[in-house]
Amino acid sequence: MSGPFGAVKEQSSGLYANEFARRGFVTIAFDPSFSGESGGEVRDVASPESYTEDFSATVDFLGLQDDVDRDRIGVQAICGLSGMAITAATSDSRIKAVATASMYDMSRSVSRSHQDSYTPQQRREVIDYYSRQRWVDAENGTYARGFHEVPFDDDGNIVTGNRILPEALPEGADPVTSSFFDYYRTDRGYHPRSVNSNTAWTATTPASFFAFPLLARLDEITAPVLLAAGADAHSRYYSEDVHGEAPKSTELIIVPGADHVDLYDRKDLIPFDRFETFFLENLK
Repeated sequence: MSGPFGAVKEQSSGLYANEFARRGFVTIAFDPSFSGESGGEVRDVASPESYTEDFSATVDFLGLQDDVDRDRIGVQAICGLSGMAITAATSDSRIKAVATASMYDMSRSVSRSHQDSYTPQQRREVIDYYSRQRWVDAENGTYARGFHEVPFDDDGNIVTGNRILPEALPEGADPVTSSFFDYYRTDRGYHPRSVNSNTAWTATTPASFFAFPLLARLDEITAPVLLAAGADAHSRYYSEDVHGEAPKSTELIIVPGADHVDLYDRKDLIPFDRFETFFLENLK
């Protein structure tokens, strides 16, 4: 299990892993490549291909353990790693079941923005922005930080920055920023190795997400997929759209009273009983 995007295993995925272990599963929560305690250079760069491969690489590792039945391996993903987990299952038949919580499709999020709100012109401007940044990085021999979902200000100009979340929450912050801040920047979920808690991705990270869509072979998936989303989550439409595209392969559950971040750590809201039943039924 892994996720959210920009988180480390000591945060949400570690909480999930501990709960599943308590329920009798062999579990592993991992940091995606180039982040946290995983290897790889340049640090804090993300890509849909690498992160999808990370799930299959973790299956490799689990299947070599003496206490693991390699024919009964499933994946649980959270937030931005969910799209990679489902994508991995479309091309790796060893993954027998996938469950997601607060799913994000990061290729869609990065290349289209929230609710697909980028105009064609804005998409071209973002591409120009990170393309020019590659020259700057190459000339400097290092890399700049920047937003993975590039925003525009009220005048239509690209906003740049070197951290995803502010050090202090400004007055009047929007609800999505406030909820992420409440998790990543407070004692609730802060961790010194988390990109979301402290900094931002490389400024050219969006390139691969513009170039390579996740979930492109959703119609070919054979593993059952359980999608859990909060009723009040700003990301709910990602789960609903995946379910709508593959209704025979997926099941959607909406958690009343939960927003996006609540399914990171609110044990009273995370549907662990349903996740457990789903995996027990499909990892026979």
